[in-house]
Amino acid sequence: MSGVTCTSCGVVVRLLRTSSAFARSNRPKPFLNTVTTTLTQRGPHYHLHLPTSLQLSSPQAMEAASASSRVSAVSNGGGGLTRFPLSPSNDLVIQKGDITQWFVNGATDAIVNPANELMLGGGGADGAIHRAAGPDLLQACYNVPEVRPGVRCPTGEARITLGFRLPASHVIHTVGPIYNVDGNPQASLRNAYRNSLSVAKDNNIQYIAFPAISCGVYGYPYDEAATIAISTVKHFANDFKEVHFVLFSPDICNVWLNKASELLKH
Repeated sequence: MSGVTCTSCGVVVRLLRTSSAFARSNRPKPFLNTVTTTLTQRGPHYHLHLPTSLQLSSPQAMEAASASSRVSAVSNGGGGLTRFPLSPSNDLVIQKGDITQWFVNGATDAIVNPANELMLGGGGADGAIHRAAGPDLLQACYNVPEVRPGVRCPTGEARITLGFRLPASHVIHTVGPIYNVDGNPQASLRNAYRNSLSVAKDNNIQYIAFPAISCGVYGYPYDEAATIAISTVKHFANDFKEVHFVLFSPDICNVWLNKASELLKH
């Protein structure tokens, strides 16, 4: 089994999964090269913040890594990454970055697409996800049956497809509320998060990454959106190994970090 040694402490990081886990052509590979770059070009003990699809060389190292990584903030090249404990074994992870590039293992991970009710692509993160996934995602969305003319996924509900060319294995599509149009935007946004998490759980997803749903052109106030998002995730604390928020805007990321610090005090 291949391994890479941490330049700070000598811990050897070994891949738990064989290369067959990344056999599909749209998976980033070879994954070991990413690990090598991570350990040699990032900060001290960066292995503490690698995905849980990696294994450290000794139980003592694993225990130390787990303890250290649960309240950590590090640079990951695209922005900060911060972990907050949701439960004794599960974390909420907030980072600035591009959600189309996010993945953990390419098998039990999913990103959430802030779609529209038609589910055939759009602007912002929705358009970026469709471009990164390729035309097969559009066809998969087209195959989702309409619940009424022009609506495949009503506001607050969620649907799941494969990720195709994305590094994550699945995409969960949800529709957030337009803040100044929806009659009860708080309930609709809460439903979008809750139903996305429920669909992920039903499909054996262990790692899920959200954008800031409705915080773009739909105009949802950041602070209120962060409160709803993090509070809803807390109710699923024992259902996932990690729940991520991958946020493109530094302003939104800062609001999420402050709100997580407030709501996840232990």
